[in-house]
Amino acid sequence: MTISVLGIDIGKNNFHLFGVDEQGSKVIRKKLSRKNLLEYVANLEPCIIAMEACGGAHYLARLFKNYGHTVKLISPQFVKPYVKTNKNDYNDAEAIAEAASRPSMRFVPVKTSEQQAWQLLHRYRQQAVDQRTALVNQIRGSLLEEGIVVAQGIGKVRAQLPRILEDAENGLHSLTRELLHGLSEELASLDKRIQQYDQKIQELAEKDECRRMMTMPGIGAITATALKAAVGDATYFKSGRHLAAWLGLVPRQHSTGGKSVLLGISKRGDKYLRTLLIHGARSVLHCLKNKDDRCKKWVSQLNERSNHNVAAVGLANKMARIVWVIMTRNEVYKAA
Repeated sequence: MTISVLGIDIGKNNFHLFGVDEQGSKVIRKKLSRKNLLEYVANLEPCIIAMEACGGAHYLARLFKNYGHTVKLISPQFVKPYVKTNKNDYNDAEAIAEAASRPSMRFVPVKTSEQQAWQLLHRYRQQAVDQRTALVNQIRGSLLEEGIVVAQGIGKVRAQLPRILEDAENGLHSLTRELLHGLSEELASLDKRIQQYDQKIQELAEKDECRRMMTMPGIGAITATALKAAVGDATYFKSGRHLAAWLGLVPRQHSTGGKSVLLGISKRGDKYLRTLLIHGARSVLHCLKNKDDRCKKWVSQLNERSNHNVAAVGLANKMARIVWVIMTRNEVYKAA
């Protein structure tokens, strides 16, 4: 009994396996616990192990590679068309094995433990930023109920809140004042956490590849480290356009009958990375007002044909392509 491709449907505690031989015939179909799965795969002859790229998949992929297997991770959207009938765990495992055997299938590169740690840092920072924004809105809303209007912006709230709490004649109830003191301390704690995250990101950005990316206008420490964590080995992408398409910065296509129809950007891939690149492009566009170079002329022509937002997305697409060149050729950005 020789297994050529083994499809594994990942669960928290239970895993469903479906294995086929070189002719595509079913060899095994079983359910294993996490402990039994590791023992089974460790004693298995080297083969292709396919899984969906979901939670815990990269850890298992690194582990299975150490056992001598070839691991292929597939995006769940590419597995769904191969589910033949009603959805269940065994049918999902069979669909994964079938999708992995397709010669034109696109696979997800396995992330290292370092890449996942970097991504975790960015997720925690973004979570803290979202919590701070929600907290500031809550403080402004609570004060508005007492007839005290605070200007928009975290800096304005941070500056005015201590004066409001110290003012004994503004009519705040003692309980409201006590609760707002607690929210003020929570805001200070979030500011400290975000500052620590930013400091750690600055330290990580000192690595060679991140420093090369930061030579390009519009890319700072946050964007460079986020790209390094998500992309990893840029040679996995055939060209800069493939990287831009992976980030969702290329037009959607709805063509038929020989007529090409291009729509807005696809917005596929990592929303966080795409947001960072577009915001970086906006900052570059703002600085181009006082310059006269090829980039300024290109953006001006694009603005004439469309609008400022389209120009920002177009520049973000161009930045993604340049990043691919920087990462694959170990070069720094050279302005034209």
